[in-house]
Amino acid sequence: MRNSFNAVLLSVLALVPALARAEWFQREEAIMGTRVAVELWSEDAALAERAMDAVMAEMRRTDELMSTYKPESQLSQVNAHAYERPVQVDADIIDVVEKSLEYSRLSDGVFDITYASVGYMFDYRKHVHPTDAQIAAALPAVDYRQIVVDHDARTIRFLKPGMRIDLGGIAKGWAVDRGIDILRELGVEHAMVNAGGDTRLLGDRRGKPWIVGIRDPRNEGKVVTRIPLQDEALSTSGDYERYFEEDGVRYHHILEPGTGKSPKAVRSVTVIAPTATQTDGLTKPVFILGVERGLEFVRKVKDAEAIIVDNQGRVFYSDGLTPPQ
Repeated sequence: MRNSFNAVLLSVLALVPALARAEWFQREEAIMGTRVAVELWSEDAALAERAMDAVMAEMRRTDELMSTYKPESQLSQVNAHAYERPVQVDADIIDVVEKSLEYSRLSDGVFDITYASVGYMFDYRKHVHPTDAQIAAALPAVDYRQIVVDHDARTIRFLKPGMRIDLGGIAKGWAVDRGIDILRELGVEHAMVNAGGDTRLLGDRRGKPWIVGIRDPRNEGKVVTRIPLQDEALSTSGDYERYFEEDGVRYHHILEPGTGKSPKAVRSVTVIAPTATQTDGLTKPVFILGVERGLEFVRKVKDAEAIIVDNQGRVFYSDGLTPPQ
């Protein structure tokens, strides 16, 4: 009996170090031109490190494939040659482009990755923007319907000269979803993956919801509201992310496809939905449509909610959200 008791006691004691290691693990890196962060709960420190390594590796791989800032990336090769001939790319680029086209159709072209046909002429760091004449000359190339995707051959072709695409409006959300898939496959049950303004939550925060703050677009250290979430995603797009001001005009990275210019009615849009691909793809059309039309658009999208901060700093909520009292 004593030997059995001792054996049980030793087994229990052997668990103590493992239980003591159960904790939240965090990591941040600069990838895709933004801050990428992973936070997860694990009882195995080695597994936690391996999981975070895998997520960051996936983020870097996405950047290598889809960055327009890397001349050697497959997306840059598409922009350079897709009017001349079909360009073969990785299946993941096909997936992201096809999802982008879905959001273009859903929004009647308000979301359009060919905005880059004008957008490439902006340099927000150097405060450079195209003239009205340059925008007018480039606008005919802004038309998602002129992209031909051959899913089986994995090729992309442009039907108009001067066309360019930029996946920055959806690729980070897509990569965040891939990160969550990786963590789930490794057995992680509680985690957060964030890339810039795009976040996906896996489970809750160990018995509590994750509390996510929506920043004040004009005061970086303040928030306009906080939202409790679990097993959901959210993305925020704002006119403060990449911008410069000149002669009282704020030039920012969200461009209206029909005009090639930055809309002014809204400062930020946050969308909540099941996946970060969805939330990333929905924030831009809501931003461009403005408060009234943007909220009407969200009502038509299943399982999506939105918070909009207009150009006066007023906060608007979609029907499924309750404003804080």
